[in-house]
Amino acid sequence: MSSVPERSEIDDEYKWDLESLYEDDEAWEAAYESVEARLDDLRAYEGAVADDADTLLSVLELHEEVMREVSNVSGYARMRRDEDTTDSHYQALYARAQSLVSDARSAASFIEPELQALDRAELDEMMAAEPDLAVYDHYFDDVLRMQPHTRSAEVENLLAELGEVTGAPGEVYEMLTNADMEFPAVEDPAGEPRRITLSNFTTLQKHPDRSFRREVYEAFYDEWERVRNAVGTAYKNSVKTDVKLARARDYDTAREAALDDPNIPVEVYDNLVETVRDNLDSLHRHAELKREAVGADELRMWDLYAPMADGESPEVPYDQAREWVTEAVAPLGEDYQSRLAEGLDSRWVDVYETAGKQSGAYSGGTYDSQPFILLNYQDDVESMFTLAHELGHSLHSEYTSEEQPYVYSGYEIFVAEVASTVNETLLTHHLLETVEDERLRRHVLDQYLERFRSTLYRQTMFAEFEHRAHELSEAGEALTADRLDDLYLDLKADYYEPAAVDDWIAREWMRIPHFYRAFYVFQYATGISAAVALVEDIREEGRPAADRYVEFLSKGSREYPLELLRAAGVDMASPDPVEAALAVYDDYLGEFAALA
Repeated sequence: MSSVPERSEIDDEYKWDLESLYEDDEAWEAAYESVEARLDDLRAYEGAVADDADTLLSVLELHEEVMREVSNVSGYARMRRDEDTTDSHYQALYARAQSLVSDARSAASFIEPELQALDRAELDEMMAAEPDLAVYDHYFDDVLRMQPHTRSAEVENLLAELGEVTGAPGEVYEMLTNADMEFPAVEDPAGEPRRITLSNFTTLQKHPDRSFRREVYEAFYDEWERVRNAVGTAYKNSVKTDVKLARARDYDTAREAALDDPNIPVEVYDNLVETVRDNLDSLHRHAELKREAVGADELRMWDLYAPMADGESPEVPYDQAREWVTEAVAPLGEDYQSRLAEGLDSRWVDVYETAGKQSGAYSGGTYDSQPFILLNYQDDVESMFTLAHELGHSLHSEYTSEEQPYVYSGYEIFVAEVASTVNETLLTHHLLETVEDERLRRHVLDQYLERFRSTLYRQTMFAEFEHRAHELSEAGEALTADRLDDLYLDLKADYYEPAAVDDWIAREWMRIPHFYRAFYVFQYATGISAAVALVEDIREEGRPAADRYVEFLSKGSREYPLELLRAAGVDMASPDPVEAALAVYDDYLGEFAALA
């Protein structure tokens, strides 16, 4: 049987170096106790934030010190848990870290309501009296902007304390899907049992044997059917939480609340959906090409991941992927390229799938640490693109942490997904221009088309699903698993009109963890749209456009997302970048058709 190795079987060079954050669990424990003890120091400032400029600076600096250490404690616990989600010791550490995060937010919950008791003129006077406050100028603007949706200090404290509880649906879902669910093994055409996992499902769906793909597909979604009530209840309560928290902050809808935090107008969301809906013919063209490639009279849902290029993906070992990704980012400048190469040599990446490991991929880390990347590398073209994607996030964090103070060290997902997709786009150009292996070239082009399909179309479809689910909840309709199945199936039928939908695909919503972070997924679609435009500029202009892009990476959250992107050269308030990206997708479909 094809088995997943134990973590102990993987060489250290292919594991991330969490000891660079804390040497061991004892060091983590000491940090936990130290920062926990400082929460009372923070609480002592309640009622005094606006007394004078010196006090304001002191409380802001203390808050940053506390939250930086809390971030380190939480990050370490999360990543240790993600190494093996079945390990009860690290489950407990992570639970304690989450409690600490909630306690810290509660301890600091008075700060912004007290700041909002001031007006802009009073804050300007304080900055004049204490020049070190000047760094907080944009932060003050953002705090004052949110004043209509900030409650009293008492209510803010209560909402902060409830943070651990309100995040429970997503945490339950993670434990269910990563620790408790076990998918069956299916016999492949060679007679070998292949164990299905969350990480390898899409890889198995690319197998050239259509009957095997169908068997994997049905076995996978049959397991989701077994837990449908648990997943349906988790998602229903996640949506309810979003709705009730939005109402608690005096928003009309949960979507409005989610988009107001990064200051993204809801029109950006609606423009995306409308523009993609107007261009479904390109997706339908892709589906028809895929039907021809698989040699079927009708495209079925188990064909969606099948490559249009011949056979399974060429094998791309991790070390080869490293080399190609490093070469691909050369247009971004020597500094960017050398930072990326050094990171790969410094154990940023936890490479391979192991027993109990968190599925999927992400880039993590803290302001004080190196980046950390979780992968479940499968030695294929898709995994290589995932590596490029996550390295985009990591370099974004590196530049921001180096150039910005802690207060601006985070950045919104709206811009984060630009950084990741720029790397994917550069990798595509590099491989198509330098690799002579025609089979690999076809798979690279096919992979990029799949990235467009799954990022621009699929994530927009997801965005429609969660928007409609929240609307139903806000209207008082019960979100049962059956109702969610129907909603999802209708959308799938619209988006994939030339294909046959079935009862199994109606359950696909159950396997999407991003839905527990509401109104997140649309930013993948806007991200690829902005990234395509930026890469075109970089390829045409060279150094000036690359410098603008690296400056964009270095700004963190010092400006609002739309402003950051405008300075880099793209206006996401307009549907034009989405339309342009869809045109590129259509051109690549034509190129693939000609090549095939």
